[in-house]
Formats: sequence, C-alpha cells, structure tokens
Amino acid sequence: MWGALRGARALPAPCRGMATPPAPQGARPLREAEEAAPVFQYAGKAAKRKDRVFVWGFCYSGALGIPSFVKPDAGWKKPRRIQATPYRLETEEKISSAACGYGFTLLSSRTTDITKVWGMGLNKDSQLGFQRSRRDRIFTMGNNSYGQCGRKVVEDETYSESHVIHQLKDFDSRVVQVVCGQDHSLFRTKKGTVYACGWGADGQTGLGHYNITSVPTKLRGDIAGVNIIQVSSYGDCCLAVSDEGDVFGWGNSEYLQLASVTETTQVNVPKHLPFKIGKIKEAACGGTGNVVLTEEGNVFVWGYGILGKGPNLMETAVPEMIPPSLFGWSDFNPDIRVAHVRCGLSHFAALTNRGELFVWGKNLRGCLGTGRMEDHYFPWRVTVPGEVVDVACGVDHMVSMVKSFT
Repeated sequence: MWGALRGARALPAPCRGMATPPAPQGARPLREAEEAAPVFQYAGKAAKRKDRVFVWGFCYSGALGIPSFVKPDAGWKKPRRIQATPYRLETEEKISSAACGYGFTLLSSRTTDITKVWGMGLNKDSQLGFQRSRRDRIFTMGNNSYGQCGRKVVEDETYSESHVIHQLKDFDSRVVQVVCGQDHSLFRTKKGTVYACGWGADGQTGLGHYNITSVPTKLRGDIAGVNIIQVSSYGDCCLAVSDEGDVFGWGNSEYLQLASVTETTQVNVPKHLPFKIGKIKEAACGGTGNVVLTEEGNVFVWGYGILGKGPNLMETAVPEMIPPSLFGWSDFNPDIRVAHVRCGLSHFAALTNRGELFVWGKNLRGCLGTGRMEDHYFPWRVTVPGEVVDVACGVDHMVSMVKSFT
C-alpha cells in the first residue's frame, strides 16, 4: 500500500469554485500585452505650459531681481552673495526678451498695443527705466559719455538719477534689433542695414574712423548692400551675419577675433570673414572670444580664453568645432542639435532644439549656473525645470526664459 502511494502522482490543489488554475505565461506575451494596453494621461485644466523666468549668478548688484537676496525679508536670513543654480523669478506678466549688462538686467513684456520694459540691478547711470512706447520707436537711456545713446555728448553731464530718455529717428526702416557693446550701440533695420554710434577707439562703430559718433550712422565696408539678419557685440568686437550665411567682423582684434583677415588689432570697417565651415546661422561675441552656429547645427569658436574644447585650446585665429557629442548628440539621439548660441563677457551658452542649455567659460561669481564655482572648459548642461526658450548672458549673471513641462 505504501509503495502504491509513493508511486502515485500528486493531484493539483483544489481551487475555489473548482476553477482550473491558469497556465503560466511567457515573458513575450506579457510584454506584448503591456505594449498593447491603453495609456491614460490625466491633466487638469491648469496643466497648460507656463512661461517662466530663471536667474542665477551674482546677487549683490540686484541684477537677479530677487530683493530678499540683497535685503533679507526675515531676521534669520542672511544676504545671498551668489545664486549658483537657476532660481525662479516671479513676474506679473509674460517676459518676451531679456538683456544683461554689468550688474543690471532689462526685461520686456509685449502685448499687441504696448511694450513694457522692466529694470533691475545697478542704476548708477540711470540705465534702467520704465518705458511705454508705440511701435516703431526706439528710446535710449543711461550713460552717454561717448555718444552711445545716439545723442549729442554734453560735457560734465550728470547721469546719476537722470530722467533723460532719448528717442532715435532717421533710420531707413523699422529697427528690429538693438545691441549694446561696452561703449557703443548697434542698430539693425528691417531692410538689413546696420547703424552704429558711440565710442570708436577700437573701430567698434565700423564707420571708417576711430572717433566718437553721437548720431546713429549707416555702416558700409563689406556689408554695403548686404542684407544683414543678425548683429552681435558685447565688449568692443562686432560680428554680423548675412541672409546668405556669410559672417562679417569689425572692431577690436587684440585676441585674434579678426586675425583671419588682418594683422591689425583695430579694424574700423566691416570685413568679410572667409571661413570655410558652411553657412552661418548665428554669431555671438564675447569679450575675447567669438562663437558661430552653422545651419547644420555645428558650433565653432575662436579667439582667446576658455573656448569649450578643453584647457589645451586657449587661443586660435581659425574657428574650431566643438564636438556635437558635448551637446547631447549620439547615435541614439541623432536629431539633437544646437539651435542658438549666446555670449557673455567671458562665457558662452548654447541652446539645443530640445530646450537644453549648455554653458562653458569663466564661471565668474557662479554665472554659469551649474552649482559649481570652478571654470568649465567643456560645455556643461544646466539643470533647469523646463524647456529653455532663450537665454541672456551678462558679465556675472544670466537670465533664461523657460516653458514649463506641464
């Protein structure tokens, strides 16, 4: 009897309701079922993507627009000298553009009938203001010691607490871009013409001389008759990009910015820079280094300083390409490419088509926003909670316009 029981097969355990237990499934059917299952995403009415502004860098000047960083709003808080990572700036209206100077920031919000300008930071020369203007009007304010505001230089004029706001006229068409350098100003019109005024000691006005010019004057040289679609300047070197993808330069060349066409260190007329790197889409000028972006999405740098290709490349007169892999491109992400490039005085920024921000260069007072204080010799991604739409670079701070993910 015991032998018969020992050789008998064990019966399956009874199931509730006398149901037959299901046969075990393989990994493949489970995976196929999971892939075929519907995906439900629940979002409330308030899930619309929001426009936000983030700031970082040096705080004491007030350029970040966060009052509690300069004057704490609680007794236990201390003034914050440096904000090393992006910090959200609360704004009442949608900010459409930003510009960063040395210790101050300008923001603008635009609607169909009015443009508001918001200023924050240092205002020693009355460079900040609030201005409501109608379309097609250009106003300047601040220090005019070299005619950079486009008006006559007044000897011994006091700029502190000045309420002088000057309207500029006599352009060939509507002004669509304004760029401020160290002590000069550039204006690009809808017709693709470039005007300049201000200090010309390094040739940065591009008017064929090295004198002060207090009235915006049309540039000629190699850009005469050329449709210019973008201009850039920050220190005293200038770049311009044409609709045909050519790049032109003038101004200071002490750091090899224009050494590809001349050995002169001050160039006072626009010169065509015959780079063989493809059509140029955008250009940006720093204090000692320049960067251009080609239509293929490649980034090229030249000049002097931390250029983005490591500590072994500190000086070059010929544009050097930064490997696309440093901006996230790979065989697994072949569609990633740089969409915009920007420059501060001694640092660079690049935006990809996926809204990611990369920075490199001198990390003066935490201006790179990576949370670290050392200089970055290669592009480093900034962690921003959203899709970065645009960015403005100052001397020691930055401002970014961001779309929230949800």
